[in-house]
Amino acid sequence: MARLPAGIRFIISFSRDQWYRAFIFILTFLLYASFHLSRKPISIVKGELHKYCTAWDEADVRFSSQNRKSGSAAPHQLPDNETDCGWAPFDKNNYQQLLGALDYSFLCAYAVGMYLSGIIGERLPIRYYLTFGMLASGAFTALFGLGYFYNIHSFGFYVVTQVINGLVQTTGWPSVVTCLGNWFGKGRRGLIMGVWNSHTSVGNILGSLIAGYWVSTCWGLSFVVPGAIVAAMGIVCFLFLIEHPKDVRCSSTLVTHSKGYENGTNRLRLQKQILKSEKNKPLDPEMQCLLLSDGKGSIHPNHVVILPGDGGSGTAAISFTGALKIPGVIEFSLCLLFAKLVSYTFLFWLPLYITNVDHLDAKKAGELSTLFDVGGIFGGILAGVISDRLEKRASTCGLMLLLAAPTLYIFSTISKMGLEATIAMLLLSGALVSGPYALITTAVSADLGTHKSLKGNAHALSTVTAIIDGTGSVGAALGPLLAGLLSPSGWSNVFYMLMFADACALLFLIRLIHKELSCPGSATGDQVPFKEQ
Repeated sequence: MARLPAGIRFIISFSRDQWYRAFIFILTFLLYASFHLSRKPISIVKGELHKYCTAWDEADVRFSSQNRKSGSAAPHQLPDNETDCGWAPFDKNNYQQLLGALDYSFLCAYAVGMYLSGIIGERLPIRYYLTFGMLASGAFTALFGLGYFYNIHSFGFYVVTQVINGLVQTTGWPSVVTCLGNWFGKGRRGLIMGVWNSHTSVGNILGSLIAGYWVSTCWGLSFVVPGAIVAAMGIVCFLFLIEHPKDVRCSSTLVTHSKGYENGTNRLRLQKQILKSEKNKPLDPEMQCLLLSDGKGSIHPNHVVILPGDGGSGTAAISFTGALKIPGVIEFSLCLLFAKLVSYTFLFWLPLYITNVDHLDAKKAGELSTLFDVGGIFGGILAGVISDRLEKRASTCGLMLLLAAPTLYIFSTISKMGLEATIAMLLLSGALVSGPYALITTAVSADLGTHKSLKGNAHALSTVTAIIDGTGSVGAALGPLLAGLLSPSGWSNVFYMLMFADACALLFLIRLIHKELSCPGSATGDQVPFKEQ
């Protein structure tokens, strides 16, 4: 018999389950990257919505000088839809407050909607819910850009568009995290979700490049094109997303099988053995460390959230208050509030800051700002690897937050020294700021949503994810708003605000860090991988 080609050998070396998991990993990555792709244009276009009037004055001087030499007297004319200082109503002296209000309207709606989105998402098929959100988000992202083509200068139009877009985008995060949590177990979750969460930075980078391509010539396309991409990905979601492994008869956990277990009968026997052994196993160190005040003693019954098991086929859901009782949810939610405040301030204001400090145009500033997201990719993966290795999520976040505060101060001082210094600090700041944010919104949320205290119910994942990310989104709304209010008095005040927020994020993790460090079993690697019952 002829030897199989190398490519075929590679394909058959992976099991059917592994191919499905890889497909879901890539699909959910692309789906949420498109969400972030559609959020980035507003930060890129800010420099075009308000231009420095001196730029036009200097152009007039040069134009007049050329006219005197050539004997021509043609006046300098602006496009019909622009004023000397940009696009009305953002051409006034209060443009920073107006731009900050646009950010705040989107993020405030996102924060409020997120609390409801997880509860609604638990009770609806993920594929339909996510498809609706992506189609609606694409429509309202494009609608913002249509204001350019239809010459709309109403501030209320742009605010309402941002509010509705913020609400419909809340369908994304709980849906993709729940789907990924259904397909991947707890083993190496930090690394898997650290790599997966790079979709945030990839989406931001692509959004910056796409928006930057048209920002100086036709900024309306900076919104219309990302909107079309999100809507197209919504159609892909409807056609291909598989919510749960059981829908295609795949295993719910990452279990390495030998070849002898590949047939259905032996796989069923293996699963029965695992279920039987799980009943007799003691609580894992993670459960003990989070539930007990000192890592010793017995677990109080009130600390266990008991929900009806569904055997993998029911739709039992957890209440909002029930999710709050899961140990660690409140602390990580408050930590994320301040961590996301820092991250989203960079997301929405970094291009304008680079424009002001390094005196670059909107397109070049947008391209340079992508380095912050490049650093964020490495920071998210690094946080996942470290937390998996040490099995200490809170301690990993705390360490990165501790290093981020002085880094932000250094960034505010040396970024004014030149382009090279700005590039270096963008990469470093992106890694340290995005690392804790990425870890909490992915691996930590999945850990808590499938926590042992839930006693076999995995349907809390969507609600827990929505609570954590919804609380974080409150900070995401406050950060850009405060930046808009403080930036007129100097960018240094904005960085002081960011350093204070970073310190607050670290403060809310101190209790959890103390529990992790005082629990001797938390770093021994004997955690029991999560398995749906």
